[in-house]
Amino acid sequence: MRGFNIDQFEKRTSKAQQLMQHHGLDALLLTTETNVRYFTGFLTRFWESPTRPWYLIIPSKGKPIAVIPSIGKALMSKTWVEDIRTWPSPDLKDDGISLLSDTLEEIAKNKNIGIPSGTETYVRMPQTDLKKLSQNVKLTSDFDIVKKLRMTKSNEEIDKIENACRIAEEAFRRVPEIAFENVNLDEVFRKFQVLCLEAGADWVPYLAGGADTEGYDDVISPAKVAPLKKRDILMLDTGLVWDGYFCDYDRNWSVGTPSKIVSDAYSRLLEASDAAFEVAKPGTTASDLFHAMNSILTQNSSGTDAGRLGHGVGMSLTEWPSLIPDDHTVLEQGMVLSLEPGITVRDKIIVHEENIEITETGARYLSLKAEKDLSVI
Repeated sequence: MRGFNIDQFEKRTSKAQQLMQHHGLDALLLTTETNVRYFTGFLTRFWESPTRPWYLIIPSKGKPIAVIPSIGKALMSKTWVEDIRTWPSPDLKDDGISLLSDTLEEIAKNKNIGIPSGTETYVRMPQTDLKKLSQNVKLTSDFDIVKKLRMTKSNEEIDKIENACRIAEEAFRRVPEIAFENVNLDEVFRKFQVLCLEAGADWVPYLAGGADTEGYDDVISPAKVAPLKKRDILMLDTGLVWDGYFCDYDRNWSVGTPSKIVSDAYSRLLEASDAAFEVAKPGTTASDLFHAMNSILTQNSSGTDAGRLGHGVGMSLTEWPSLIPDDHTVLEQGMVLSLEPGITVRDKIIVHEENIEITETGARYLSLKAEKDLSVI
C-alpha cells in the first residue's frame, strides 16, 4: 500500500503533542522535507529546488498547520492537513516569514517554539529570516521529540522499507548481466540504477561503491571511467526509495576467483555482521552492536576508520542512532538499522551491509542475507 491511512498521522501528531506538553512547548516548527512529510504525507521531489522555504507547525492541540508557497497548496490539500496558509514564492522582500511569524504568534500562547536542533538536524530557511523570526517568538530545542518518534517505525513504515530492500535485492541479483571483465565502472553504475528502476524503485537518490584490486579505496566516490579487471572487488551500495522510504545496503562481487586474503576478510565481515545481529534486541544499545562487530574486525586486522559500523534507516538514507562506541541509544522494537562492518585488506578496504528490524524478541533481516561466499562474476 502506498501512503498511509490518516490514523498514522494522527498518532504521530498526538505523540508529539504529549511530549510537547511535557517539555512546555507551544508548538513545533518543522522546515525539512522528511519532518514535514512525517507529519503530513506531503511527498514531492520539488524539495530538490532550494528556492522556496516550507514550514509546518505542530500546535499544542489539533492538526498541523502548513505555511507553504502557493505552488504547493494543491498537493498539500490532498493530505490530512486542513489549515494551509500560502504566499506567492519566491518573494525577495518577504518570502513567507511574516506569514509564519503571524501564525506562530496566533497559535502559540507563550511563543515557546521548538525546532529540531540535535545531531543530524538542520533548519531549512534563510538565516536572515531565522533571525527575524527569533525577534518575535522564542525558538528553542525540540528536546529530541521528532528524533524519538522517527527512530521507532510503525509496521506500515517497516513494510515500505522491506519492499525497498526487495527491490534492491532484485537489482543486485541481476548485476552479473551488467558487470563483467572490461566493462567500465561508470557504465555499471548507470545500468545498475536502471535495474533498480526496472525492479520497482521510485528513484535512486544514492548509489556509491568502488572497484579495484582486492578491495577499493573508499565507499563514497563517484564511479570512475575504468574497466573492471581480474582480482577486482566490485561493491555497489544503494539507497533506493520506494514510497518515500529508503533501503541502504550493499553487495560485493569478485571479478574472477578471489584471493585467500580477500575470502578470509569477507568471511570476517559476515561474522561481524552476524555477531551484531545476534545481540540486536530491545534493551541492548547501539554501542553494544558496535562492540560486537568491532571485536571481530580487530582480530589480526583492522577496521576501515569509517567512524561508525551502521546506523538507522528510514525516511532518510541514514538516521539515528549511530553504531559507535559513544552512542548508548537503547534499541526498541520497531527500529530499523543497517549493520555496516568494514575491514582493511592490505592498502584497500571491503565493506558489507545489511538492513535489519528490531522485533520484540530479537532482530529480523529486511535485506536478503548475503551468501557466505563472495559472489564471482
